[in-house]
Amino acid sequence: MTTTTYGTIPTSPPPNLEYISRAKQRIKAGLGMRRPWKAMFNFRSLKVPGGGLPEALSRIRINVSYFRMNYAMVALLILFLSLLWHPISLIVFLVLMAAWLFLYFLRDEPLVVLGHLVDDRLVLVVMAVLTVALLLLTDATVNILVAVAVGVAAVVAHAAFRRTEDLFLEEVASAA
Repeated sequence: MTTTTYGTIPTSPPPNLEYISRAKQRIKAGLGMRRPWKAMFNFRSLKVPGGGLPEALSRIRINVSYFRMNYAMVALLILFLSLLWHPISLIVFLVLMAAWLFLYFLRDEPLVVLGHLVDDRLVLVVMAVLTVALLLLTDATVNILVAVAVGVAAVVAHAAFRRTEDLFLEEVASAA
């Protein structure tokens, strides 16, 4: 006598679908950390720092802490757009982004390599060095360096000119 499961509805999703479902939840949670774009680009909150360099540095520190996810997205978008004319570099960038997602952002459990537990900071450093090294090995070195410089300049300029009085600073303090 054989038992068959034909026609039965599985009670748990297949492992691959479960991983994808968890990945989607983690991406939503990560994107939930970003601040509303309306708050970031509120033109009434833009003003030249009146206190000179100390006020500008204070604004930069607070705004970078508060809009961290938004600034990362802007910088990555600038880098992505700069690589559109370098298809090999763009492919390398997309493969590296997938590696970042699976090795750093979407992991639920600690990373174990050859039976040894790998610290998240080590994963971060290795992935950052690997990303820079592999992108610089493509023939878009100048393009990448200019895109990174433009991204940093855009973030610093916005952070220096964006007033901080209307931000929820207790969230910034708790995040730090």
